[in-house]
Amino acid sequence: MTTPMDVPESSQHAEPEAVAAGARGAANRSLRQIAWQRFRKDKVGMTGGIVVILLILVAFLAPLLTSWFGYPPNQFNQALIDPLTGGVLRDPDDPGQGLDPWGGISTQHLLGVEPVNGRDLFSRIVHGAQTSLLVATVATVVCVVIGTVLGILAGYFGGWVDVAISRAMDIFLAFPLLLFAIALVGVIPDGAFGLSGNNLRIGVLVFIIGFFNWPYIGRIVRGQTLTLKEREFVEAARSLGAGSAHIVFREILPNLITPILVYSTLLIPTNILFEAALSFLGVGINPPMATWGGMLESALRFYTTSPHFVIIPGLAIFVTVLAFNLFGDGLRDAFDPRSSD
Repeated sequence: MTTPMDVPESSQHAEPEAVAAGARGAANRSLRQIAWQRFRKDKVGMTGGIVVILLILVAFLAPLLTSWFGYPPNQFNQALIDPLTGGVLRDPDDPGQGLDPWGGISTQHLLGVEPVNGRDLFSRIVHGAQTSLLVATVATVVCVVIGTVLGILAGYFGGWVDVAISRAMDIFLAFPLLLFAIALVGVIPDGAFGLSGNNLRIGVLVFIIGFFNWPYIGRIVRGQTLTLKEREFVEAARSLGAGSAHIVFREILPNLITPILVYSTLLIPTNILFEAALSFLGVGINPPMATWGGMLESALRFYTTSPHFVIIPGLAIFVTVLAFNLFGDGLRDAFDPRSSD
């Protein structure tokens, strides 16, 4: 057996030097590098991030994917539908074979077709992803901008500014958002502000979601600002004569990017569900524009004869929301200073 006295002197000095080199390497890593190393170890978060990237690519490339693997999202294929029941025929050339339990899934229609009108489900799903991600992302940006600005103002200046903004947050948080959205979207005219049709409805949805959800992120930003403005680097900047604008934009705001980014990834799936709920209730995006919520609303009449029509858009919503939540949880753990490498 080798004893400590038998170890060569060079080996005895190698370990402390290696430890010191590792410590220097860890000290030289930035917060971004440390967070990325932590995030790479989180297999669940990485999986969610990969799915989110794929969903964004699918939404961005929806017209191209439709031209490759499907049909135009609003093209009717009545030859595939039984005129009596509205179900999808097993063989359009031989209606006597009855309905297809798989909803017309084939090499031409990768996810089958809708009952009654025969529109291609694959095309509807990818264009629905485009609609849902567009509304949710733009609404989240509006929410983040308003919440960040008002949260910083409340936390940094305090006093009557903090009181006024905090009470406004309480009012907005107590507001029945869903009922207000149903009432407002239901009475909007056909055209306003230079927009019409579904473009106007998308603008109204973005306004409702972004303007009335800002208190959630505003409270987080306010709490972080109250902590950051008492930190040593802020006091040092103030002692050197820095003004409020410099402190807010150069000292406090950069330290708020991480919590804002993490919360935004958790807010997007909530907004996706909100848009889907409004479309499901018939007060969101009007047909024939493809939306996942609208597809679910249409599918309820055919869940016994065409279950694929319910399952596919439901899975699209489920996978999207789950992926964003897992991705957001992974980012939160990666940027948590209490986490170990």
